[in-house]
Amino acid sequence: MPFLEDAVLLARIQFAFTVSFHIIFPAFSIGLASFLAVLEFQWLRTGEAHYLKLFKYWIKIFAVAFGMGVVSGLVMSYQFGTNWSVFSDKTGPILGPLMGYEVMTAFFLEAGFLGVMLFGLDRVGPRLHFLATLMVAGGTLMSAFWILSVNSWMQTPAGYGFNDVGQFVPTDWWAAIFNPSFPYRLVHMVLAAYLTTAFVVGGVGAYHLLKGRRDQATKTMFSMAMWMAAIVAPAQIIAGDFHGINTLKHQPAKIAAMEGHWETQACAPLLLFGIPDNEAEETHYEIGIPCLGGLILTHSFTKELKGLKEFLAEDRPPAAVVFWSFRIMVAIGMAMAALGIWSLWLRWRQTLYDERWAHRAALLMGPMGFVAVLAGWITTEVGRQPFTVYGLLRTSESISPIAAEGVAVSLAAFIVVYSIVFVTGVRYMLILMNRPPIGAAELHADEGPTRSGGMMAAAKKIEEGHR
Repeated sequence: MPFLEDAVLLARIQFAFTVSFHIIFPAFSIGLASFLAVLEFQWLRTGEAHYLKLFKYWIKIFAVAFGMGVVSGLVMSYQFGTNWSVFSDKTGPILGPLMGYEVMTAFFLEAGFLGVMLFGLDRVGPRLHFLATLMVAGGTLMSAFWILSVNSWMQTPAGYGFNDVGQFVPTDWWAAIFNPSFPYRLVHMVLAAYLTTAFVVGGVGAYHLLKGRRDQATKTMFSMAMWMAAIVAPAQIIAGDFHGINTLKHQPAKIAAMEGHWETQACAPLLLFGIPDNEAEETHYEIGIPCLGGLILTHSFTKELKGLKEFLAEDRPPAAVVFWSFRIMVAIGMAMAALGIWSLWLRWRQTLYDERWAHRAALLMGPMGFVAVLAGWITTEVGRQPFTVYGLLRTSESISPIAAEGVAVSLAAFIVVYSIVFVTGVRYMLILMNRPPIGAAELHADEGPTRSGGMMAAAKKIEEGHR
């Protein structure tokens, strides 16, 4: 097969494969860590046992997701030295320190407090344990901060110069870290992580409601998830609009591919369907809404949008992949917002826990956050092609001098190992999610938040029930 002779393509497939497996776990753990912090705060504030039940329920799932995220992410750093050594050499003076900061701050913070969070509730007391939970949640967000800064610099490089051997070197660390696309991409990714977690939690809550489990913990789980859907999904649409405008300014070829536009035009249509063809330089079978694309991206009916023909053929991303991954992401985001709005209507009618069609919809939407995250990253990364550092360093110039056969063998090994790890880990998480979040007899509310002894006794009872 011809593609087995292309080392660059195989190396790209290998990195795409590993990062696709990896990213779904940090996206889940970022949101789940914050959800756990909210649950523990509510328990401390109210003393109501169902918050502690939910905390005990989800912390086991968090531990599995966190561990799988660490394991699946380790090999990516090695690929920089094996498959992408030229890229590492060229960008190392900038990206090396940024990734080092992620390890020294975020990862050490998470690792330092994770053990206390997982096993220390009956040893350190509820308030110190809550501090550990906050530190883990903060660590996940800090990790997102540094990783998004690194990736955003590759998209919109800033604060750099070149040394005598052609390496990127920092001239302004502030500009490099807070590069032009970073704030937009950070907000977009963090909101995506929160939505992903909300719909997993909502899907699990809906599953148990459909099974006839109407305990307070199940209702609270579903209610909190639907609040997040109703609030965060519309916020994500707004954040996506700002991100799109920023991308249009700094990466117009990516926007042209996302929209499927080949000709520069004012009042550009919003294409709902089409098949972009890079060789023919046109989008076949177009179905669109006149002028809406231009209005969304430029907020004007008269401003022109550049088409892909404005760029050299060798500088264009593969339009079909970017076009469809973007539409998958947007469609799922709209469905999330619709379910959130529907939940508000049901809440107003006081039928949130009774409408089985809404529960079925929430269960169906449970894994869709992961699909949207993957589609968004495909849009981002494939849309940056043919560059690793946008406009400055080509992907073909970034690869190690390695034979295609060697990359193919390691890719096959990754596929086998990752498939085993992924199936095993996800299967175990699904087993945990299948269990109801009850686990113990109902506890009375007289164990208020100021009674540490009573709260510790409550924690022990619930822990015994979960065993």
